Amino acid sequence: MSQWSQVQQLEIKFLEQVDQFYDDNFPMEIRHLLAQWIESQDWETAANNEAMAMILLQNLIIQVDEQLDRVSQEKNLLLIHNLKRIRKLLQGKYHGNPMHIAVIISNCLREERRILAAASMPVQGPLEKSLQNSVVSERQRNVEHKVSAIKNSAQMTDQDVKYLEDLQEEFDFRYKTIQSLEQNDKNSTHIKQEMLVLQAMLNTLDYKRKEVLSKIGRVIHEIDMLMSNMLTEELLDWKRRQQIACIGGPLHGGLDQLQNCFTLLAESLFQVRRQLEKLDELLTRLTYDGDPIPVQRPQLLEKVNFLLYNLFRNSFVVERQPCMPTHPQRPMVLKTLIQFTVKLRLLIKLPELNYQIRVKATIDKNVSTVSNRRFVLCGTHVKAMNMDESANGSLSVEFRHLQPKEMKTSAGSKGNEGPHMVTEELHSISFETQVCLYGLTINLETSSLPVVMISNVSQLPNAWASIIWYNLSTNDPQNLSFFNNPPAATLSQLLEVLSWQFSSYVGRGLNSEQLNMLAEKLMGQQVSYNDYQLSWAKFCKEHLPGKSFTFWVWLEAILDLIKKHILPLWIDGYIMGFVSKEKERILLKDKTPGTFLLRFSESNLGGITFTWVDQLENGDVTFHSVEPYNKGRLSALPFADILRDYKVIMADNVPENPLKYLYPDIPKDKAFGKHYSCQPNEVSKPSDGGVKGYVPSVFIPVSKILNDSTEPHSPSDLLPMSPSVYAVLREHLSPTAIETALSSPYSTD
Repeated sequence: MSQWSQVQQLEIKFLEQVDQFYDDNFPMEIRHLLAQWIESQDWETAANNEAMAMILLQNLIIQVDEQLDRVSQEKNLLLIHNLKRIRKLLQGKYHGNPMHIAVIISNCLREERRILAAASMPVQGPLEKSLQNSVVSERQRNVEHKVSAIKNSAQMTDQDVKYLEDLQEEFDFRYKTIQSLEQNDKNSTHIKQEMLVLQAMLNTLDYKRKEVLSKIGRVIHEIDMLMSNMLTEELLDWKRRQQIACIGGPLHGGLDQLQNCFTLLAESLFQVRRQLEKLDELLTRLTYDGDPIPVQRPQLLEKVNFLLYNLFRNSFVVERQPCMPTHPQRPMVLKTLIQFTVKLRLLIKLPELNYQIRVKATIDKNVSTVSNRRFVLCGTHVKAMNMDESANGSLSVEFRHLQPKEMKTSAGSKGNEGPHMVTEELHSISFETQVCLYGLTINLETSSLPVVMISNVSQLPNAWASIIWYNLSTNDPQNLSFFNNPPAATLSQLLEVLSWQFSSYVGRGLNSEQLNMLAEKLMGQQVSYNDYQLSWAKFCKEHLPGKSFTFWVWLEAILDLIKKHILPLWIDGYIMGFVSKEKERILLKDKTPGTFLLRFSESNLGGITFTWVDQLENGDVTFHSVEPYNKGRLSALPFADILRDYKVIMADNVPENPLKYLYPDIPKDKAFGKHYSCQPNEVSKPSDGGVKGYVPSVFIPVSKILNDSTEPHSPSDLLPMSPSVYAVLREHLSPTAIETALSSPYSTD
């Protein structure tokens, strides 16, 4: 079943998450129509290879053309229209930057895998539960309802101001008419009656002026209360969700809803401001003793301007945090002289601001960092915000060509770049602009979440650990001295984030049993980790007991192994992975001989091994574990083929594959058959093909088990040996000679 087919079967709450990241940058119609083809392409590699990205873009357009021909025959007018529009978009938007579409599609596929993984997890973690709190959802609905009510109130006040203007014009006309009469006429009874009418109208005017000012005051108060309480909380919640999403958590949505609220409030405030200006105009034409306008209007106008200043300042946000396109799953880790992207948005979407706001990017502006290292930004660091580049028409700007460059110190040398010093230094990228609108000038500033600067890609794992720890532990957006005294983290939350590393990076999260193993590795046996606090040093700086590496380095090596060599097997869920040797034997001891499971090595970085259960002639159960396979071996032979072709030599017996059933009882070929690179080869003959005069050969992983169990185990080896060659060896070499060429694969791991 294709990944897209699995996505379509998700519950509605997960489908809503999928809907959030498909837009005009990569329309869902194309994802649906070309599902199989899209999933078969290597978009991740193309995201860092312009030539490959251009080829994939051209092939994508060809695929769209083929779909267009098909729907044209079916006379599906709507689909024809959409496909023509999409084809034009692909050609126009990505022809000059094909890697951009590769990055977008790669990210979409990765997010689909993460959502599928989240949907398969039976229990939500504490962080995810907090993000989906029903109280938060209720507040979102209340904010939208109140903003709509405020907008309606401002519009109704417009009608009151219009009525007041009409009433004053009528009063003005009558008053000027009386003033134009001769003195004798003014003493007539009719004029006296008219003067009484004018006095009544003036009383009504005074009442209406007070009423309008009172309504304007109520609207201003409602906006003030909404901004001070619920809207501020909504914005802070969105920023927290963004933090969590950056370290692999659920996608953060809601920015479009916030934009709608901010925009409506800004429109209401400007509408109130125009109403106050109209009252000032009416004041210049008519005033009287006790007139409320000169008393109340200045205070109301000052409050409106204050609210507009605050609204604009809060509306300037970093929509997408700094990230290198080469490492989309590692945002906020930036390498010197490597381009990164960052996107900002003004949540107040007013057409008159399009292309009128220029944003400047700087690094470590007016900030004292914990190190002596200083950086400057190279590339285009000033750009105008516009509504044309975003699919949803938001007022935004994306910097795509910024590069951090380290400045030399006064001594002429670069700062300290020790393994932990560099990766625990936090820096800030700041953005500033100025809004000039309707006589107001507002200076805006915002900053990215703290970033870690590295000068060598080998520093990336520890830098990413710093980003994880910071964003897990605090919602403070600018605590650059955080690692002077990093707080402990709740183990239950940390484990949840570690599962996100697997779901976001390799498409499948960790289950409770796997997380329990990680908890034991961090804290010891049988730990109750619900409220346990784990230190930063134990996570990333202290070596594991008896090992030469830290917990995080060990885990990061496993992520890298999965990503590069065993990804399909991991996604299928056939790799138990995180299970101790003791638990492994408990699971296997009562199983059918030949039952095996796959686990990650605890003593070798980036290694995977398999253990199977066997039964001796006396009925005793024995276990065998092969020496862990690392990336070097797996680069030469796919892991699924190793499981298929693995052979063991027992004394003088014919080599046989001891692996029969994947734990608990899945036939091996049923589990891994679809991942075999080809069908198993029987003993080859010269006529089978290959170079003329040679016997075709395949790599066969072969191990030798010694009869004498008291002999020490030694590392195994993979021999590039075909079955026919091995048969010849058995005919011409003694068992002793073969033993010198084959060694046992069994280690204590």
